Amino acid sequence: MKSLSQLKQEIKEEAASDPEKFFATKVLRKKGFNRDTCRKCGMNFWSIDEEREICGEPECGDGYTFINNSPTDENYTHEQSWKAFEEFMTDRGYTSINRYPTVARWRDDVEFTGASIYCFQPYVVSGEADPPAEELIIPQPSLRFNDVDNVGITGRHYTNFTMIGQTCFQPPGEYDQDRYFRDMLEFTVEKLGIPKQKLVLHEASWGGGGNLGACMEFFVDGLELFNQVYMFYERTPEGYEELNLKVLDMGMGHERITWISNGTETSYESVMPETLEKMKKQTGLEVNQDIWESFLPYSSELNVDEVEDIDRKWQEVAEKMDMDTDKLKEEIKPSAALYSVAEHTRALIFALADGKIPSNTGGGHNLRMIYRRAKDFIKKYSWDLEITEVAKWHAEELEGLYPELKDSMQEIEEILEVEAEKYKKSRKKAEKKLSSLDSQPSTEKMIELYESHGVSPEMMEEHGYKVPEDFYTKLSKGGEALNQTEESFDIKEEIETEKLYYEKREPYRDSSDSKAEDFSFTAEVKQIIEDQWIILDQTLFYPEGGGQSADTGKINGSKVEDVQKQGNAVLHKLPDNNLNQGDNVECTVDGQRRKQLTQHHSTTHMVNAASREVLGNHIYQAGANKTTEKARLDLTHYEKPSKQELRQIESKVQEIINQNHKINVIEEKKSQAEQEHGFRIYQGGAPPGNHIRLIEIEGVDIEACGGTHLTKTSHAEDFVLTGCRRIQDGTIRMEYKAGRQARKYKESVKDTVKQAAAHLSENSPQLDKAKLPDKFKELRDTAEEIADMYSVEVEELPDTLQRFKKEIKEKENKIKRLEEFTERSTELDSREETDDLVEAAKKVYELRKQREKELENLESEVEDIVEQEIRENGDEVELEVPTDNIGLLIQVSRSLSQKHQACITLKCDKGTVCASQTDIGADEKLGKYGEGVQGDEGFAKIFDIE
Repeated sequence: MKSLSQLKQEIKEEAASDPEKFFATKVLRKKGFNRDTCRKCGMNFWSIDEEREICGEPECGDGYTFINNSPTDENYTHEQSWKAFEEFMTDRGYTSINRYPTVARWRDDVEFTGASIYCFQPYVVSGEADPPAEELIIPQPSLRFNDVDNVGITGRHYTNFTMIGQTCFQPPGEYDQDRYFRDMLEFTVEKLGIPKQKLVLHEASWGGGGNLGACMEFFVDGLELFNQVYMFYERTPEGYEELNLKVLDMGMGHERITWISNGTETSYESVMPETLEKMKKQTGLEVNQDIWESFLPYSSELNVDEVEDIDRKWQEVAEKMDMDTDKLKEEIKPSAALYSVAEHTRALIFALADGKIPSNTGGGHNLRMIYRRAKDFIKKYSWDLEITEVAKWHAEELEGLYPELKDSMQEIEEILEVEAEKYKKSRKKAEKKLSSLDSQPSTEKMIELYESHGVSPEMMEEHGYKVPEDFYTKLSKGGEALNQTEESFDIKEEIETEKLYYEKREPYRDSSDSKAEDFSFTAEVKQIIEDQWIILDQTLFYPEGGGQSADTGKINGSKVEDVQKQGNAVLHKLPDNNLNQGDNVECTVDGQRRKQLTQHHSTTHMVNAASREVLGNHIYQAGANKTTEKARLDLTHYEKPSKQELRQIESKVQEIINQNHKINVIEEKKSQAEQEHGFRIYQGGAPPGNHIRLIEIEGVDIEACGGTHLTKTSHAEDFVLTGCRRIQDGTIRMEYKAGRQARKYKESVKDTVKQAAAHLSENSPQLDKAKLPDKFKELRDTAEEIADMYSVEVEELPDTLQRFKKEIKEKENKIKRLEEFTERSTELDSREETDDLVEAAKKVYELRKQREKELENLESEVEDIVEQEIRENGDEVELEVPTDNIGLLIQVSRSLSQKHQACITLKCDKGTVCASQTDIGADEKLGKYGEGVQGDEGFAKIFDIE
C-alpha cells in the first residue's frame, strides 16, 4: 500500500503537469498572476511580479517581513477578524454555521477535530450524508499535537488553533472552482486590503482523513494565511479514486489573519493579548524587545518539522543576529515558555469543555502532556502562576466567540485541580528516577524515561541534561492508517432483510400473558452461507450490535445461537438445520431474553443521563455492554465517584423509571439532528448514511442508537447499581441491573445478609432476635460495610464469615495444645454480646486477629523450650511439638543446631525435621521414621511418617 506522502506527491506531479485541470488558472491570469518555479526549492508558484524567482516560503525568502509592518488596511482583534470574514462571505451566499466540538465523536478514526474538513468526514464528503449547507463557512477550533516543540518559538505554531473553513459540496456540474477561488482572493485583497503584489500562491497537494487533493497555498510576507484544497479523491488500499462529490476545503488560520493584521512580534500577542498581559504582570517576565524584534523574522526557520539539524539552525540564526547561541536561547526561551503555557492552557479548556479528560492513554495522553509541559515551565522559571487562573482569563477573553467556555469553567477547574494533584505525585516519582542517572542519557533513553516514568524533557533540562529541540516531535508517531476492513460474509448484493425488531418494539406487551407467539413470525430463506448462517427476507431477531447481545430463539425448531448484521442483511446462526434456499420457516424469538436485554439497553441511556447530571457535562460514553445478566457503561470521568454520588445516580435512574417518561424513536437527517440536538447524540459513534435513528427519553436524554428500547421508562420495572470501578485513567465503569435481574440481585443481597447474620449469631446469640433492615438500601449498606471491612465482594460474605469462624476455632485448638506444651494459659472466652450486625462482624474480624496474635506469641516460646531441653539433656534432642507449623520447626531446628552444635529432631502434625551439626547425619537420623527422607546430613525432613 502506498503511503500518504507518496500519494500526495503523485497528485502534486499531476497538477504540476496539468495546472488547468486542478487550479483556477483563468482567474489567476485575469488578475495578472504569472506562473513560475522557485529557484531554491523547486516549488511552482504564482505571483504578480514577473521577475520573482523565489516562492513565498519564509525559508526561501527573508522570513516574516510583516513584523511591525502589517500589510492590511485595519488592525483586527481576534473576534473582529472572524466577523470580517463572516460578513464578507455571507454577503456572497455562504451559510455561516457554528463550530463542531474539538472532540470528534462522530468519527471512529480520530479522537480530535484536526481541521474544519474533519467535521464533514467521512460521510458528508463521500456523499452518504447531506451537509449542513452546500456552501458554508465555519470557525472550527482544532487540536493537533505534532507541533508541540514549535509552540512559543516560531511565533505561529499552536496545538489549538481555529481553522476557518470555506467548504463546498457540489456535484461535478454545479461545482464552481473559479468562483470559490475568486472569493478568497478578493477577501484577501479587498477586505483585508493586502496588495496583490504581496501575494505568492503555491501549487501543492494535501491529504488527511482518508481524502486527497491538489491545493493552492496563499502566502503573504513569508506567512501562509490559508490553503484552498480541491478535494476530489478518496484514499483506497490501491491508491485513490474520485469522489462522487466535488469538495472544496479551504482552511484559513484564524490566528494568522489576526496576526498579519497587527504585525506583532508573535501571533500570540495578537490572538490573546489580554491573557498574556495578565500573565506577564503576574510572573514579572521582562522581554528584551530589541532581541525579540531581531529574532522574530528568523523564528520561522526554527520549525523542527522542516529542519534536519535544529541545533545547527539555532547557530545559523544566532550568527545572523551576531549573537552567541546560548545567549540567544537564554533571552528567547523564557518568553517562549510563557507563550507555551498560555497556548497549552487555551487548548486544554477547549478539549475539557468538549468532554475530553486528561489520562495516560489515547488522546487524553496528549492533554496530560501539554498540561504537564506547562506546569514544568512554571516550575522551571519559578512563576507565581496557576493554570486554572490562566484558563479563566482565556475563557473571559474568548467569551465573544465561544461563550460555552466560560459556562464550563466550574467543571474545567475541577478537572484541572485533580490533574494538579496527579502531577505532583508523578513529578515526585519522576524526580527520584531522574536522580538515579549518572550520565547524559541518549535520546532513546530520554523517550523511555518520558513514556515509562513521566520524566519530561523540561525536567531533564532542569537537571542539566541536554535535550533535543525536537523531543516531542520524536515522540509523535506519524502516519495515518486506513480503517481495516473486517472479515465478512459473501452475501448476494440484492438481499435486504426487513427489520421487524424496530417495528415491534415490545411484542411481549402485546398480550397480558406474554405468550410465545407474540414473538413469532414467518419468513423465507433467501440465502444459506457455510451451511449454518441463514439470511431471511424479514426478521424479528435483533443482531448483536451497539454493545447489546443478540437475540436467540428457534427457526423451524432449530436453535438460533447467534445473530449478526452485515450491510442490509441479517444472518442467523443455526449449526443444526436442514433448511434450503426458498423455504418458508416458522420463527420464534426468546421473549424473556429480549425483554431483559431491552430493559438493560434503555436503562443504559438513563444511567448516562443521570451520571451527567450528578458528575458533570464532561461525562461521555466510552463503551457499553448489555447482556441478559447485567449491563455496564464506561464513562469519561477524572476520578472514581464517591459512594454518595453513586447513590445519587442510582436514585436518579429510579426516579426516571418511576416518572414513566415516554421513549420515542425519531428518524431524522443527520445534519438536522446535529443542529437540533448537538453532538452529544453521538455517544457510541456516528452510523453511516444520511439519516439517523434517535432514542429520546422525553425530558431526560436523546442520543443516536440502533438498539432495542422500551416504550416507557416504567417498563424497566426496577433498577440497581451494583458497582463502579476505575478501569483506566480517565474512565470509570458503571455496572447495573434492571427488571427481573435487579429484583434477583436485591433478593440475593437480602439472602446474603441473612446468611451473614446466621454465621455471626454463633458469636453473638442476640443476633437471632435482632430484626434485619426491611429496605434494600439499608440491607445493602449493611452488607457493603461488612464486605469493605473484610475486603471482599458482597456475594463472598457468607463464605468469608464461615471461613473466619472455622479459622478461629482451629486457632483456638492450636492455642490450647501449645498452652499445654509451654505450660502457659490464655483467656480465650472474650466474646461480647451485641444485636448489631456490623458490630458483630467487627468483633469476629478482631477476634480472628486476636487469636492469630496469641498463637504467634505461643509459637515464639517454642525455641526457648527446645533450647532449655538442650541445656538439660545434651546436644542430641528429640521433641514432639503440638503444632502443624512445620515451617516454625525448620527455623528453630536450624537456628539452635548452629548455635549449640547440636542434633535437633522436632516432630509435629505434618512431619519431622532434623538439623545436625554433629557426627550424626540428619538424613540418617530421620531414617528410622520411614522412607521418603528429603535432605542431607546437615538438614533433612520427612512428611510420610510410619
